[in-house]
Amino acid sequence: MIRSFALAVAALSLSFTAAAPADAKGCIKGAIVGGVAGHYVGRGHALAGAAAGCIAGHHIAKKRAQARAHHR
Repeated sequence: MIRSFALAVAALSLSFTAAAPADAKGCIKGAIVGGVAGHYVGRGHALAGAAAGCIAGHHIAKKRAQARAHHR
């Protein structure tokens, strides 16, 4: 079950990274990590983990982009 979940997440993330703008990368990475973590926490928590991971990943990517723009 874990293998099929991981394959589904990988396929989904590859489809998003091919067509998504650069700003969405933090969301996608965070959603993958959050979804996997939520899956291990318990039944039904993968979706909540993915949503929280997306929000956190987007926030971190935005902060890093601002820091890079500030240093240039």
